[in-house]
Amino acid sequence: MTLHCPIEEWLETALHYPGIQLLALTPQIAVESTQLPGEFHRDPADQIIVATARIYDCPLLTVDNKIRQYSHVKLLP
Repeated sequence: MTLHCPIEEWLETALHYPGIQLLALTPQIAVESTQLPGEFHRDPADQIIVATARIYDCPLLTVDNKIRQYSHVKLLP
């Protein structure tokens, strides 16, 4: 992803959209990220993203094929 402004400005703008929020990495998410069901690759960042989506019951919008192939997370088309 290429941003056409500084990351701070992009994040500030994104967080003003209705329904958009920045979620904290909680102990529950940290634990879930290490105990995902089924087979999932060992990238800690992807594990945290998937665990967060699972905890918040939130579908992910991603082009990451490894996440898209994981059947234990909801995805947007």
